[in-house]
Amino acid sequence: MSGGGHDEAVSHATPLRRAPVQRRSAERLTRILDACADLLDEVGYDELTTRAVALRAGVPIGSVYRFFGNKRAMADALAQRNLERFAERVTERLRKTESDDWRVAMDVVLEEYLEMKRTAPGFSLVDFGNQIPVGAPRAEPNYRVADRLAELLSGHLDRPLDDELRRTFLVAVETADTLVHLAFRVDPQGDERIIEEMRVMLRAYLERALDRETSAPGTAPPSAERRRLSRSGDV
Repeated sequence: MSGGGHDEAVSHATPLRRAPVQRRSAERLTRILDACADLLDEVGYDELTTRAVALRAGVPIGSVYRFFGNKRAMADALAQRNLERFAERVTERLRKTESDDWRVAMDVVLEEYLEMKRTAPGFSLVDFGNQIPVGAPRAEPNYRVADRLAELLSGHLDRPLDDELRRTFLVAVETADTLVHLAFRVDPQGDERIIEEMRVMLRAYLERALDRETSAPGTAPPSAERRRLSRSGDV
């Protein structure tokens, strides 16, 4: 987010014309992306220009083209940075909780996403890359988000990172993506009734998909506490 005091720019996975090597170059890239995010909120994607970004960032236009060939590449890099920051926020929140219940993790993921949706500059247009109607198909960023969440939460939930878990998170992400954007079309701050309906739907789906640790047919799934005791050998 703009002005958040982050020194990082974007993940190494983001295709740049030239990756920053020196700290000064990385800080310049961060300023460019911050300016891009602010201008997206002010003028929208269609009116965004690399020259306006350079002026807002206080850098020569050549510095922008050093990293990006066009504004689409710049928006893609901003989307990737958003995903990295989202993952950092979720990881930090989960680190502070002692629960390994997927319901707690789901609430953390939703709360952090909604907070970024409401407060992060440019996020309403770019988020993780699925808003701007050009370039990669809409589904591609959701695959990336689902994979990142599966990788992030598999260890926290003590579940294998396999195709089944990735598919589960992909369905959840696609569902949440559609309903969150509906909520923010109805209300600029997100219609709370739609968000609550989404939460109920996700809980019902994930309960069926994740609560499969039953000892016998008809047996209720063990609690998070029982799973922890079982792994430690205390039960």
